[in-house]
Amino acid sequence: MDSRIWESVDHLVAWLDEESTQSPQEERLLRILKLSEEIGEVGAAVIGATGQNPRKGVTHTWEDVQHELCDVVFSALVALRTLTPDAARVFADRLAYVERRSAASRRPDDHEKQQEKQQETVPEAARATDTARAIDTAHATDTAQATDTIQAPDTAQEPDRAQAF
Repeated sequence: MDSRIWESVDHLVAWLDEESTQSPQEERLLRILKLSEEIGEVGAAVIGATGQNPRKGVTHTWEDVQHELCDVVFSALVALRTLTPDAARVFADRLAYVERRSAASRRPDDHEKQQEKQQETVPEAARATDTARAIDTAHATDTAQATDTIQAPDTAQEPDRAQAF
């Protein structure tokens, strides 16, 4: 994520801290609850953009929905930064986890099709080089396993929990 975003988040948190009349514990909780308010505004904008309230009709645009979604993101980043001074690392680590999880959840058929497409665009000489590398890697792995030099992989995984994505 762009460092400018985190600088802005830091400035927002400092400003909110200076203006707060609440204890730090209450302020932390209120910043987390702010997300609910912002999500409600997204819902209101969607209802307004689709004209789902017959009494009001169309009251918002899809651009309004986009702006409200950005407000949710800002509020989430401020809440995260309020919880930890290392918010950027926490966010980056979580993003990497979600990326790994989504890559692991792809169906094998989809992965194979993607590889076939890539193979079609790779020149023959490059494929031969890749094949040679794969053989070298497989040979090295077989040799290492035969001599018991490879350690068992860490099988500990993050516990299952409700997923946001």
